[in-house]
Amino acid sequence: MNMDSITVVLSFLVLLTCAPWCIYSEDRRLVNMTLVRNASSLGAYCLDGSLPAYHLDRGFGAGARNWLLQFEGGGWCNDIKSCLDRAQTRRGSTRYMSKVEVFSGILSNNASLNPDFYNWNRVKLRYCDGASFAGDAKFDNGTSLLYFRGQRIWQAILLDLLPKGLGQAKKALLSGCSAGGLATFLHCDNFTSYLPKNASVKCLSDAGFFLDERDIGLNHTMRYFYKDLVSLQGVEQNLNKNCTSSNLYPTQCFFPQYALPYIRTPFFILNSAYDVYQFHHALVPPAADPHGHWYHCKLNPAVCNAVQIYTLQGFRKYMLQTLRFFLISSRRGGMFINSCFAHCQSELQDTWFAPDSPRVNNKTIAQAVGDWYFGRNISKEIDCAYPCDNTCHNLIG
Repeated sequence: MNMDSITVVLSFLVLLTCAPWCIYSEDRRLVNMTLVRNASSLGAYCLDGSLPAYHLDRGFGAGARNWLLQFEGGGWCNDIKSCLDRAQTRRGSTRYMSKVEVFSGILSNNASLNPDFYNWNRVKLRYCDGASFAGDAKFDNGTSLLYFRGQRIWQAILLDLLPKGLGQAKKALLSGCSAGGLATFLHCDNFTSYLPKNASVKCLSDAGFFLDERDIGLNHTMRYFYKDLVSLQGVEQNLNKNCTSSNLYPTQCFFPQYALPYIRTPFFILNSAYDVYQFHHALVPPAADPHGHWYHCKLNPAVCNAVQIYTLQGFRKYMLQTLRFFLISSRRGGMFINSCFAHCQSELQDTWFAPDSPRVNNKTIAQAVGDWYFGRNISKEIDCAYPCDNTCHNLIG
């Protein structure tokens, strides 16, 4: 047998041992960008004035009338300088965005990699406003011009998709990651209002449960950050009216923990109890650790000292406390709170659905979300505390 023949045989044996996973390891679903040409009629612009956009991968077969919309994430800007800087990047302008996106994880069109949603119409909404698709204002000092039009971008994309089949949806799921995950809390019920009354509509937030928690310096870093953001971008008018009318500080309704009790649509919360973004920017922001005592702990939780671990366990405890009412009282809700150091787990194939994906009670994230959406099983999974979970993909950074 020559070397070429040996190579073919070995390759075939490898495929047999790991199919179907490795067969598709290089199967990258590339989806082109669609600019929302009519957005200007609604005044819906990215920060720099460019048109908003999305990527649509059409459903097929039994999923042809089902829709999954995924908000892209990417942080926020809460002052003029940071928004001007952002406007010159892909986070504030479609001019700088990749025109083709890879669809993986919950966006995959492969039944072996995304068994419940692979044949749905899957849409990625590009993020270019800096306020979780919720602002409605404009800054113009004669020299600089910024459009804070996230709410109008959201509406413009919906209006573009409705005649393309979204308006006849039988099933729909609004999801998002990070700042996009927060956007699902802000827009969930509004999404439902656009769809047929008999449609099954639900919402999923991945790594979007940002907490109103003090940092290690006992400062409300995230609270003040969001307060400035809401004020600058004109967000308050678009927050849940029942929440703002019931809250002494209406701007706090930007936080999911305050908005969640007022959401009527079935909701699923996917989050790490040690969310890396919140760990690095909310719990231990650079300003609260000027001497870098947390530097090594941030890079590798295995080297955190006893005090640091205690602080991290306190963060987890507070997250579970804020979710306790939802856990007990929400009959139609679901959750998957694992103990991995990660941020956004639904769009990565390795964490969404793969042989070594993170598990809680032996369920992958994809299985938990599918069980919840389709009502196959009660799906409220809460992991034990770090470091007990050996299925984690600790995505530090």
